[in-house]
Amino acid sequence: MSTNSNPADDDYSFVAGEHNILSFWDDQQIFQRSLQQTQNSAPYTFYDGPPFATGLPHHGHLVGSILKDVVPRYFTMKGYHVQRRFGWDCHGLPIEHEIDKSLGMSSQEAVEKLGIKGYNDECRNIVLRYTTEWKTTIERIGRWVDFDNDYKTMEPWYMESVWWVVKQLWEKDLIYRGVKVVPFSTALGTVLSNFEIASNYQDVQDPAITVLFKLIGENTYVAAWTTTPWTLPSNLGLCVGADIDYIKVRDEDEKLEIYIARDRLDEVGKNKTLTVLEELKGTDLKGRRYEPLFNYFADLATEGAFQILLDDYVTTDSGTGIVHQAPAFGEDDFRVMKNANIDATVCPVDMSGRFTEEVSDFAGQHVKDADKHIIRAIKDMGRLYRHETIEHSYPFCPRSDTPIIYRTIDSWYVRVENMRDKLIEANKQINWVPGHLQAGRMGNWLEGAIDWAISRNRYWGTPLPIWINDVTGNMICVGSRQELEDLTGATVDDLHRENIDPLTFSIAGEEGTYCRIEEVLDCWFESGSMPYAQLHYPFENQSVFDEGFPAEFIAEGLDQTRGWFYTLIVLGAALFDTHPFKNVVVNGIVMAEDGKKMSKRLKNYTPPDDLMENYGADALRLYLINSGLVRAEEQRFADAGVKDMVRRALLPWLNAFKFFNTYALIDQWHPDDWQPTGQWSEINSIMDQWILSRLQTLKLNISLEMEGYRLYNVVPALFEFIEDLTNWYIRLNRTRFWHEEMSEDKHAAYHTLYTTIHELNLSMAPFAPFLAESLYQAMKSLRADNETDSVHLCAYPDPENALIQPLLEQAVTRMQHIILLGRQKRNQEKIKTKYPLRSLTIIHKDTSLLDEIAKLQDYIQAELNVKEVKYSSEESKYIDLYAKPNSPVLGKRLGSRFKEFKLAIETMSSEAISKFQNDGEVTIDDETFKPEDILVFREAREGTNTVSDRFISVDTDCELDDDLIDEGLAREVVNRIQKSRRDLGLNVVDRINLNISASEKLQAAIVAHQDYIKKETLAVQLTLNQGKEGLEFLIDDHELYLSIEKTG
Repeated sequence: MSTNSNPADDDYSFVAGEHNILSFWDDQQIFQRSLQQTQNSAPYTFYDGPPFATGLPHHGHLVGSILKDVVPRYFTMKGYHVQRRFGWDCHGLPIEHEIDKSLGMSSQEAVEKLGIKGYNDECRNIVLRYTTEWKTTIERIGRWVDFDNDYKTMEPWYMESVWWVVKQLWEKDLIYRGVKVVPFSTALGTVLSNFEIASNYQDVQDPAITVLFKLIGENTYVAAWTTTPWTLPSNLGLCVGADIDYIKVRDEDEKLEIYIARDRLDEVGKNKTLTVLEELKGTDLKGRRYEPLFNYFADLATEGAFQILLDDYVTTDSGTGIVHQAPAFGEDDFRVMKNANIDATVCPVDMSGRFTEEVSDFAGQHVKDADKHIIRAIKDMGRLYRHETIEHSYPFCPRSDTPIIYRTIDSWYVRVENMRDKLIEANKQINWVPGHLQAGRMGNWLEGAIDWAISRNRYWGTPLPIWINDVTGNMICVGSRQELEDLTGATVDDLHRENIDPLTFSIAGEEGTYCRIEEVLDCWFESGSMPYAQLHYPFENQSVFDEGFPAEFIAEGLDQTRGWFYTLIVLGAALFDTHPFKNVVVNGIVMAEDGKKMSKRLKNYTPPDDLMENYGADALRLYLINSGLVRAEEQRFADAGVKDMVRRALLPWLNAFKFFNTYALIDQWHPDDWQPTGQWSEINSIMDQWILSRLQTLKLNISLEMEGYRLYNVVPALFEFIEDLTNWYIRLNRTRFWHEEMSEDKHAAYHTLYTTIHELNLSMAPFAPFLAESLYQAMKSLRADNETDSVHLCAYPDPENALIQPLLEQAVTRMQHIILLGRQKRNQEKIKTKYPLRSLTIIHKDTSLLDEIAKLQDYIQAELNVKEVKYSSEESKYIDLYAKPNSPVLGKRLGSRFKEFKLAIETMSSEAISKFQNDGEVTIDDETFKPEDILVFREAREGTNTVSDRFISVDTDCELDDDLIDEGLAREVVNRIQKSRRDLGLNVVDRINLNISASEKLQAAIVAHQDYIKKETLAVQLTLNQGKEGLEFLIDDHELYLSIEKTG
């Protein structure tokens, strides 16, 4: 691989160039200078969500990192002061789970052995395990962020601000203690938030059993269905739907009478002989008592247990239409029992998910392992009616990747349900990108938001700062280290449990001692507090916080809509009655190319550092932010896509510079040598006017799209501009740089190309910062004045509206279509481009557009090799129009009515379509359609040579005569001479002498067009002879021999 970092050289390496730029940025302190340069400017705040450093950064992290670099770079160049602090999530289950695995024991066992301090010290030792690797990768991707002034959620000053947040909620009566059924990780022995489990559902197979409960006082059974047999020892009730139709059936084979829902008869009765004996409503079953299935808690019958209850959550979609109630293990079960004023509840499962001694037959067994033993016991009782296996989606612990259970536990909660309206209103003020997430995924989640369990039965975390009096039960929430010192007399430098738990205090005049509760805070609470805690607010930096809250921008993955984004919104609304961020870009999830999750074990992806050393960081950046990921879509990562960015964007951009640089060096041209005499719009070259207009339009559109954070519209626009610059402007104007004399037109061409590339470098700087810097540095030497040291210290270019010519841009776009259509027609007729055609007719109803296209006629003639270009606005002579609906747009808008309108649109007449194009809208059955709703196509009329696309049509005279054929042969001769010049290593400006011999037909063509041949090949002299010497070629079966001699 080349190590050349000079972009002007042929063997330039993007990778070597990037390493050179990294050194330049570091040596010149460019990032720090960008902050110093803007320190008195308006602040632009963005929040960096803290990752855990217990693993290496992967492609998913890099998407977010690139977004967090592009946007701050852009707004820095726009003149804002953008602080960028990296953060580390240091507490919580990810850390503890790593320690539990390394110690080979549970956290409870580890604490018994090591003590809380010893256990927390183990956690401290691994918290920042991979920070060096993170720093290396993040810097290699080109992200500018302050690692030296980072924040860590385990720092005492950070934790103190988290305490302040808790105290604010406490004083607003938004924190309470309660017993609820919550998601619980038995592997980790702790409560999980509802949004944590939402991120990890997996398809599993579970037993599905129908169990018979015998009614007291009658020889009849009630059939209930469950997929959690382990909850049956804790059964305390059955539930039916009040208005559901139930039946008593007789099983003729088993000689049993059973109650089930009528709608479930076919399913329950599969392979059984059932006779319907009685029909009744659910209300008729209410209050009937039954014998406990197990006798562990039979005494609770005196408290109302073991009876049939009513609730409308029961359905007949599955099972028997009768639901067994274990209030300790089901949220609805808990609610139904409470609504029936039955306080009886049992939870014979410990913190590791094992049965306690209360369930003596299964004590010590993990609940999931006990399923098969419980089923066997029920079968032995004669109460197992059906036993099947189902596959369904079930939540797993996102850290241990083990099935969670639902169970009652005493936890501390934030009152979220009372704030729903406030949260929904705050969400409406946020600009979500993509927009559908606001009312969709995020809005739906907020509408169903439940109280947030913020306490965790763990050790390594921010202690929940609540002290309870052991006599009176009074509670005090502590909001700062000073307040803790005032109460306890102790000064602490570290707020972790080993230092805080021993601290107690008494209040004068109140009996008893205040002791801290054991729980720590959910680490999501800590990350949700980062807008305040990263600044140690309100203890420091109050003005910094006030100026920067709410933040302008955040960015994370789609999974954070129910994680970090949610906790930020909850705490922002609770503390300040507002949304905590104004704009959010949500990226999709990165998958491996095989569609699976990226896995080190499967080796189904290339590590990002390896990719960057193969193709460069710019290529990786452009690939990720030009994908569906920035629309929150899932993306299969393909290495070939990164490589393609080099071909599609970086190489053309580099080649544009190389073309300019080559000729600028030859002519010793500098931008200060010449300035246009009038406005740019007065320059004679229509293509100069066009590319400068395109440049201004590009800058205008980038500004609009970046203000809306729609990066998915920005990068494609930059790519299109690079294509226009290289494949159209430079290609069609290169001959202007070949003239020997420095004419006014040549000066204008240089100045236009210099201006365009220079401003393209500035425009691309936030997106591809390495190549932008390389080319900026390479072009600095052209200017006599002292230009800014780095492209990233420049202002982002503003559009010059006076140079924008929309009609000209439209005309050139149509010219591009015309050229592509002309080539398409030649291919259909099998006529090579070397042979000129007599005429081409351009057809469009808009005469003003045709007039503008006429200004580009020379380019059309040269590109399509036609003698004459004609124009016609009489479309009906050449084409018929037809229309189709824009299905993605109208399908969503019209729903079930789409088929009806699809037919109406597709049967529109040419006249109706033409009127629609003129009016800009059409109404069909009271529904109004705009140009973006209906796609108009053109179809050639019979007897014409017309080809069309949606935008324009051309009709070509495809007849060839001898003169046209001779001219075509002469073009081929030029082609062979030019190729030979390159093969001989001649410079583009070298003059030559030609000696040519050819077959009779070909020689006649050369004679007829020798002036053209000499001009195109820079030949001073062309000599024809009869020998067969020199380079040999075959052109359409005609022999050609030529010798080339460099002159002077």
